[in-house]
Amino acid sequence: MCVSTMWCNYRMSWLTVLNRDVVACTRCPRLVTYREQIAREKRRAYRDWEYWGKPVPGFGDPNARVLIMGLAPGAHGSNRTGRPFTGDSSGKFMYPVLHETGFANQATATERNDGLKLKDLYITAAVRCAPPDNKPLPAELLACSSFLDRELAGLENVKVVVALGKIGFDAYLNYVKRRGLLTSKKEYVFRHGALHALPDGKLLLASYHPSNQNTQTGKLTREMFVEIFRHAAKLAHG
Repeated sequence: MCVSTMWCNYRMSWLTVLNRDVVACTRCPRLVTYREQIAREKRRAYRDWEYWGKPVPGFGDPNARVLIMGLAPGAHGSNRTGRPFTGDSSGKFMYPVLHETGFANQATATERNDGLKLKDLYITAAVRCAPPDNKPLPAELLACSSFLDRELAGLENVKVVVALGKIGFDAYLNYVKRRGLLTSKKEYVFRHGALHALPDGKLLLASYHPSNQNTQTGKLTREMFVEIFRHAAKLAHG
């Protein structure tokens, strides 16, 4: 909770400016071409939608103690709706878990004005534009890193970072490296449920990404995902 209206307005203003800059970004020609092509061609099931087709800003509580670090917007999910993990299979898997563990006020996420609110949780991604085959290039990750640096610097209350997948995991470690607090990532091994204490004082909790590839094959079950966020909640309040 904010201690004063002035402080609340300050914290929201930096985020408003950041999100405006994110949405206006055209740094990566490959991603601009792809996201806009998808928005024009659409998927048959969403033919009546006006796709977002722009970089997707972060979403959630700016005073959050828990941060989700994702990969990138889905072509017909966030690239369509304009909000992380909204309108795709990953979100349909994730938001019921966030609701059950007390981080979300509802279990569904369909579009930006559906009433969803997050409590003590903020969601961001390593890359803000939908990449072909869900595989951003190293140069694209680097181009997006300045937005991530600004965002993470502003989220001053974060204690626990939940990294969804190896790319998100590495993205946070690279942020710590850019701050000069880490020289090597070798000792930080990604595996589901791994917990690492980092030099910046944060705890990095690793999870498999809730992609179809993982959830449909049973590599990531609902029970496994619930346990991740129960653990995150306990760590954040510890």
